[in-house]
Amino acid sequence: KWRIVFPDNERQWKDWKQASPFYSGNRIRTTKYTWFTFLPKNLFEQLHRLGNLYFFFLVVLNWFPQVEVFHREITILPLIVVLLASMIKDAVEDYRKYQFDKTVNSSKTRVYDK
Repeated sequence: KWRIVFPDNERQWKDWKQASPFYSGNRIRTTKYTWFTFLPKNLFEQLHRLGNLYFFFLVVLNWFPQVEVFHREITILPLIVVLLASMIKDAVEDYRKYQFDKTVNSSKTRVYDK
């Protein structure tokens, strides 16, 4: 779909009111997460990586007494460390994107109209 951007003047207010429900605003948003979606989206992405999936498989396998090699807590520890480090890195990166988006969206722009 094409996005229609209308200049801010009175004669096109009627056209804008008709088109606005179908299109988003002019704000830039490059962040991947919100406050509510950070944990589920990040865990979903983390468990799609082969290394993290391997550690998760070891944790699940270690819960069965017949296959248990280490203590359960020791097996969970590497997975938690890797997931937390990746989550912190992703959170910091996304916060920097949010700050940059905020500065770009609050900057002054020049609109040319006939």
